[in-house]
This record gives sequence, structure tokens and C-alpha cells, in this order.
Amino acid sequence: MKPYVLSLALGLLVGVIYALFQVRSPAPPVIALVGLLGILLGEQIPPLIKSVIKPDAVATSWLRHQVKLHVFGELPQCAKAEAGTAAGKKDV
Repeated sequence: MKPYVLSLALGLLVGVIYALFQVRSPAPPVIALVGLLGILLGEQIPPLIKSVIKPDAVATSWLRHQVKLHVFGELPQCAKAEAGTAAGKKDV
């Protein structure tokens, strides 16, 4: 979560600097970003229709198992060091 907050903060800082220098941002227009959101959400319609027409034998949460994983993805996690390598031991 920390990298996302840092990314947002730096983006805001760059936006302020652009505004101070009266320079237009090279970012895509808002209309393009809304279109990409529509594409992402539109990809979820066929699985929803399929699940309504022919429900699975086991009831599962469509929102949790289809949308959440696809829209939000898997958040990055800190890699855990192995006990042997963390102590500075070398393989012989």
C-alpha cells in the first residue's frame, strides 16, 4: 500500500510543479481514462451473464472471485527472506 500512496503523492507534487510553470500535463485526457475504465468493467459483463444463465453447482461470489481479482489485481507483498540467507550464511 505504501508504494501506491507514495506514487499518488509524487504525482500530486509533479502536478503542482506543472501548474506553477503553466505547462500542460503529458497524461492522457480524462475521456481516455474513462474509456479504459469502461473496457475493464465491460470485460466483466459476459461472465456475469454466463453465471446468471447457467449458475455453477457451488455458489460462489462473482464479485469476489471475478471482479476483485481482475480489476484490482494482486497487491504486491514484501518478499520474505529465508532463514539461512537472512543470517548471512553462504551455501558451500
